[in-house]
Amino acid sequence: MQKPELSMALESAQLSIRTLRSRLDIAFSTIRQACLDSESGRLDAIKLDEFQQVSYELAFVVAELAATSALLAQAEKGDELEAHVALAQWATTLNAAQTRLLPMADECGLGRVELSRTFAQPVLLALLSEFGSSKALAALGEKLCAQELRRLPSVLDSDKEMMRATFERFADEIVAPRAEAIHRQDLDIPDEILIPAAELGCFGTCIPERFGGLQPDDKPDSLSMIVVTEELSRGSLGAAGSLITRPEIAARALLAGGTSVQQEKWLPRLAAGETLCAISITEPNTGSDVASVALRATRTDGGWKLNGAKTWCTFAGRSELLVVLARTEADKTLGYRGLSLFLVEKPACAGHEFTVAQETGGALSGRAIATLGYRGMHSFELSFDEFVVPESALIGGDAGLGRGFYYTMAGFAGGRIQTAARATGVMQAALEKAMSYARERSTFGTPLASYQLTQIKIAKMFATISASRQFSYEVAELMDEGAGQMEASLVKLFSCRAAETVTREAMQIHGGMGYAEEMAVSRYFVDARVLSIFEGAEEVLALKVIARELIEKASAA
Repeated sequence: MQKPELSMALESAQLSIRTLRSRLDIAFSTIRQACLDSESGRLDAIKLDEFQQVSYELAFVVAELAATSALLAQAEKGDELEAHVALAQWATTLNAAQTRLLPMADECGLGRVELSRTFAQPVLLALLSEFGSSKALAALGEKLCAQELRRLPSVLDSDKEMMRATFERFADEIVAPRAEAIHRQDLDIPDEILIPAAELGCFGTCIPERFGGLQPDDKPDSLSMIVVTEELSRGSLGAAGSLITRPEIAARALLAGGTSVQQEKWLPRLAAGETLCAISITEPNTGSDVASVALRATRTDGGWKLNGAKTWCTFAGRSELLVVLARTEADKTLGYRGLSLFLVEKPACAGHEFTVAQETGGALSGRAIATLGYRGMHSFELSFDEFVVPESALIGGDAGLGRGFYYTMAGFAGGRIQTAARATGVMQAALEKAMSYARERSTFGTPLASYQLTQIKIAKMFATISASRQFSYEVAELMDEGAGQMEASLVKLFSCRAAETVTREAMQIHGGMGYAEEMAVSRYFVDARVLSIFEGAEEVLALKVIARELIEKASAA
């Protein structure tokens, strides 16, 4: 049971977040008024672009406040240590918000002087002094290191905790011992990982039980997917952390629009890991602008011909099924309404290059893109040249024509919270290595863990990871209730940026050895860098999804 003063501190911290969040609504309303087209009553895209930097910073503040609020709410039910961790995260978040907002306060209608008063309230200053000071953070870090505490007490029920523990062992015993070789030699993920992962039900976490998966038939269960993904990513992002992502997106698309025949054929195979799949959306000239997809699908006798290029198709070589977004309507003014989704079968191909030649003369070729990290799955450039697929490849049949964008988006929200879980797993691995190294390594005759700066780094890392984990749990519950689309974007934005900071700090604690490939933290750092790019690039997510929606909602305010 917490001390009364801690409970009051948590309440005050939550109140400050609500207050600041209401101030941000003023900023979004100000931007809306400045960008509103008087004739159409709609937002002017050109005018909105004049507020890109402001909108970008506002989106991050909203994400950081939401993650911190989730941790504070959970801390209200926990013990004294949980309260201290949550309040440390709050102090970091509040200081960051002040840094982001004050320089642009006048530009977005908040007023620099008035906003300064918001941050200068005596109760906030007192809390910041008590829980965000160097002394307080160092004491917290010292306690975490002394207790060798890796994470806060679990908030999962017994079934979920058992699932988490199972995949924790799998990550430690099967994935981690092979992770370094996969990364350094840029190898394919071996069967020694894929087969036991399938046996544990890894690929079926997002597929209903009636199709052989682990998802209950009567209700969604996003939390299981989150829990498993985090542990797999802790073992290795490239070797295991993304194994669930592709079948999850494919399954959601099939459940959203697939025919009963397509569902019965593919979902059991995906759930069992019998068929591995990849998602092919991005093109060389489109990036996150899905509406501009140009790969053409044209009708031919008994099917469709695919022509065009795709890029950043992860796991395309090893996969036997590609989920491909293609333009089925020649009229490009239709945008995303002219897109359809196809199930493209191919043989599994090892290595970094492949070509699939058809008797009809069509061909599909792929070449792996050399990357800094995230190795094992390989991301491919693909070229479709008169490649023929049958009528049955079109998801939803004729009813699915022009619906490809919507089917794709059905999987992307889940993909975003899953990416947040991947980020949490990578951060957790980095923290564990940093704490272990800090306890074992001495400089100038003193253990690293005894230095104030190291203690503060560890305290902040621990608090950030705790916020990321709790926020992802909260969003998973929201999504299972049919909500949480905005929150899924927020947690992805928060966790992926946090992963870069946490893995950097873990490297820094290792000093020169952190830059050596023989140390796992160097892999965590380069792996973390990709997280802010895929499943919605950071800038697109912040501007086109989060800020845009909040600006539009402010219209009614």
